[in-house]
Amino acid sequence: MPGIRILTERDLRGLVPLDLAAVDCVEEGFRALSGGKVVMPPILSMAIAEANGEIDVKTAYVPGLASFALKVSPGFFDNPSLGLPSTSGLMILFSARTGQVQALLLDNGYLTDVRTAAAGAVAARHLARADSGVAAILGSGLQARMQLRALALVRPIREAVFWGRDGEKAAAVAREMAEALGIAARAESDAAAAVREADVIVTTTPARTPVLRADWLRLGQHVTAMGSDQHDKNELEPGCLLRADLYVPDRLSQTRGLGELRSAIAAGLVAADAEFAELGDIVAGKAAGRTGPEAITIADLTGTGVQDTAIATLAAARAEAAGAGTDFEI
Repeated sequence: MPGIRILTERDLRGLVPLDLAAVDCVEEGFRALSGGKVVMPPILSMAIAEANGEIDVKTAYVPGLASFALKVSPGFFDNPSLGLPSTSGLMILFSARTGQVQALLLDNGYLTDVRTAAAGAVAARHLARADSGVAAILGSGLQARMQLRALALVRPIREAVFWGRDGEKAAAVAREMAEALGIAARAESDAAAAVREADVIVTTTPARTPVLRADWLRLGQHVTAMGSDQHDKNELEPGCLLRADLYVPDRLSQTRGLGELRSAIAAGLVAADAEFAELGDIVAGKAAGRTGPEAITIADLTGTGVQDTAIATLAAARAEAAGAGTDFEI
């Protein structure tokens, strides 16, 4: 029986940086999802309310790939007060031919962070105006940083505005990203003011009440909402979906139950059986994206197993080529 390759977070950070190759990898995952042959079961999600925590399990089989990933992703949002990161977890890579375990990716959530940011870049690549130069990031955690980094890979971002409930933290993130990306960046204490001049708005919070209001949106803006990945989360006021000229889910069946679409359905603003083209359909050219410079577009990203299989397969291939990791003989 072949051995199992063990890859640590340190290994994986060296092998899979957040770059255009990672964005392209995740984009191909969405393209495959649009083909209709991907097997992707619903997310297994468990809340641990006493600890302000949750655990999600995601997977997908993509025909043509030699492997598939099973990802276990805890999120415990009081952890920063304990000096611990909010997210952790691991991925297990299996052979798609034999089902044998090929690799353990002990990434502590790193690959999830990369593929989540990359998905934001895919959305912006297909939905945001090509000349988008100003970004508003609602949130001040790790994904706030990574979403801006990813966005800057696909759009000519020259300025970023951060808003967060903790103003000092938002200011610190703004200083950090200004230095890292060589752009103008600042914090704004008022969320409405933060998004007023933005071309792209990214919401990156675990909010359970909206942080973005419908009447704040203006013509030409694109919104990527990526924080609503649980049944009780909600970052966008439901009316935002009515303001939008185009609403795009990553997986329609998921956003009906987890994403911003769920809140709009619950508010009676959108029919429960309303149909929307998915991001993969736009990537594959099966559906139209942005229709003009004044359109308002919204991408609702709840996270898909196909992203995990795509990024894990990339990591394993690079580890094999580089001889990285440790082989464990069974």
